[in-house]
Formats: sequence, structure tokens, C-alpha cells
Amino acid sequence: MNNPSPIIRNGSFLLFGIVFGFLLSRAGATDPALISSLLLFQNLHLLWVIGTAVGVGAVLNLSAKIFHWRNLSNGQLISFPHKPFVRALIPGALLFGTGWGLTGVCPGTAPAMLGEGQWFVGVILMGIVLGTWLVGLAHHKQLKRIAKIDRHPSEIHPR
Repeated sequence: MNNPSPIIRNGSFLLFGIVFGFLLSRAGATDPALISSLLLFQNLHLLWVIGTAVGVGAVLNLSAKIFHWRNLSNGQLISFPHKPFVRALIPGALLFGTGWGLTGVCPGTAPAMLGEGQWFVGVILMGIVLGTWLVGLAHHKQLKRIAKIDRHPSEIHPR
């Protein structure tokens, strides 16, 4: 698929998302009670699902490296750049885990839950979107602040 039309590309991503959501649903990952029992170490069924997903992902990543797979959206070679550790992610990870534990809803399964008709998750999705937007806004302000510091004082003009 070398630079497919946006309709074909987006349609294939939508189809992949629907299949992925269906598989999450069939595995029980959209059941808040099952998720809570996993987080309390009472039922480890979902741990096997997660482990299987990690294994499949590892095999696919290795295959992509070995066989030089290309990106479906733009045809470029898939790369795996090293990402350094970012200390600022620690509070976000704690907030993510707290939200997951309190609601029994993982952000990854929330759209599938909505697709199942679990309407309460709409409120949780709004919180996920708001939280993501706030983090993006804070990151944007931080980048602007860094750019302002990096410039020569004669280049900074007060508004």
C-alpha cells in the first residue's frame, strides 16, 4: 500500500480499530468488574490477555525491523528511535493508574466499552480528552518558555 488515498487509509485504520475493539470485548477487557479484579490480583485472566498482546507486539516489531516494513500511512520505512526517560511522565503514570483503578476503565478499552453501549464511559472519555488536552497545553507552554529562554535577550520583545 504505497500512499493510499485518505479514504482507504482511514478506512483501514477504522476497520483495524473495530476488530481490535471486538477482540478487547471478547477477552473481557471491557468489563469494569473484571478489570478491578485484575488490579486487585483476584483474577489474572486479563494478565494473560495483556501478556499475549505484548508477545504479539514483540514479534511484529521484530518482524518490522528484520523485513523492513513500511508505514501504511506514508510508505516510509518504520523506524524505532530511542526515547529517553522523561521524569515528568511519573505523575502522569500515577494519575493514569489512579484513574484506571478508581473507574475500572482503561483509556485503551474505553472506546470499545462505548461501542458496547456502556454509556457511562462517555463521561470518562470526556475526562480522558480533557486530561490529554491539559497535558498538551502544559507541554506547549513549556516549549514556548524554553524557546524564549534559548533566544538572545535582544530578540525577546515584550507584548
